[in-house]
Amino acid sequence: MKQGRVVFGGAVHGCTPSVDGRVRLADGRVVAETEVQWLSPFEPRTIFTLALNYADHASELAAKSSKDQAAFLTAQRSEPVVFLKAANAVVGHRGLTRRPHDAEFMHYECELAVVIGREGRNVPRDQALQYVLGYTVANDYAIRNFLEPYYRPNLRVKNRDGGTALGPWLVPASAIADPQRLRLTTHVNGKLVQEGTTADMVHDVASLIEYLSGLMTISPGDVILTGTPKGSVDVRPGDEVVCEVEGVGRLVNTIIDDWTPAPRDAT
Repeated sequence: MKQGRVVFGGAVHGCTPSVDGRVRLADGRVVAETEVQWLSPFEPRTIFTLALNYADHASELAAKSSKDQAAFLTAQRSEPVVFLKAANAVVGHRGLTRRPHDAEFMHYECELAVVIGREGRNVPRDQALQYVLGYTVANDYAIRNFLEPYYRPNLRVKNRDGGTALGPWLVPASAIADPQRLRLTTHVNGKLVQEGTTADMVHDVASLIEYLSGLMTISPGDVILTGTPKGSVDVRPGDEVVCEVEGVGRLVNTIIDDWTPAPRDAT
């Protein structure tokens, strides 16, 4: 069953979807989705983030890059490009993400997020999916002018407070027959701007688990953000961004100006 975490009445509650589109708290109360403050559906431990794990996205960035950068972006890589993200970057479903005042181009990145459920080291690829607890949706914002050169994601953009939305649900691994056959879409203010499939990953979920566990011990609560397909559109304060992964969930996020105070939670 899908599981989430929310704040309601000044306390943190586990929750599940209700049949009428609302949410059922662990104590049995049913409330509207908009009555709660959404948290990440699990408490992230180490957050692994993939850069350029979809060939079409790498080509999209290459077309907007210098000659040297384009050569790197379009080259075949024998291993994934991975960097780490801190927990402060995470915001939940219906959360607010600030656009920095000096951002020239800020875009969403709809991603399948893989949550680890077992400790492992040197996990072979053919056993890798046995280490997956479940899946959720991620929207990992990038600020193009902060990412120069594009193949070196950095602290300034990828660890900004609230720059990575996760949720709303943690879907058990058993509910997803094949993580490499899922459609991803992003809508901005109701308009479809991004569409792809996890079948187009350069390095699939099992390969990523094998690779990461070969470098270090993976542990319960670790999460892998597996990359995004092409379809980068600049987003501005007031935009509502909806990222959806087939069978996993629909994640809503709103952009606000860097100078706009976030409203207090009424719950």
